[in-house]
Amino acid sequence: MTPREAAEPGRNCPRCPRLVAFRRSWREREPAWHNAPVSSFGRPDARLLIVGLAPGLQGANRTGRPFTGDYAGVLLYDTLNRYGFARGQYQAHPDDGLTLVDACITNAVRCVPPENKPTPAEIATCRDYLVATLRAMARLRAIVALGRIAHASVVAALGARQSAAPFAHGAVHDLGGLALFDSYHCSRYNTNTGVLTPEMFRAVFAAVRARLDQS
Repeated sequence: MTPREAAEPGRNCPRCPRLVAFRRSWREREPAWHNAPVSSFGRPDARLLIVGLAPGLQGANRTGRPFTGDYAGVLLYDTLNRYGFARGQYQAHPDDGLTLVDACITNAVRCVPPENKPTPAEIATCRDYLVATLRAMARLRAIVALGRIAHASVVAALGARQSAAPFAHGAVHDLGGLALFDSYHCSRYNTNTGVLTPEMFRAVFAAVRARLDQS
């Protein structure tokens, strides 16, 4: 098994019983959907890793590609294009031809959770795949954590203390030679309520671009 293969759960991963049951129920309701753990999108030799929370029910759980098929992907992929981390036009389906440039996208939890709320046990169980993803990315230099839960899981995966890297939008933490950038999640709720504006989100990736261009 290659390092990249070790970083991806199988289609019928049995590790979280509640998520397995939820996945099975949606396979019965929507047999044409992906309804399985969502693999990382991008190349393992990328210098940037973006970590979200979990697949959206009608987004990545439906399409099989992170941040594809729901609103969060609109802002994310537009921003990645703007700062040279993506090429092509995002059209909300996995065969739209969009590719990532020196970037990879994954989730802290690979299966869709009920109400988009994974339990602490599920987050901890799935962290093995995040750890394996980090290990497989030999050229990794920067991580963007989208939201507090993704941030905490990344910090734990890196073996750091949570108190050493408190979450705050726009914060940058140097952890073991990696730069961890924090952002509020680019969900419709956060953008509709003004918690996160496009300008705030772009500022995070502008800082990432500047950091990578200096290295």
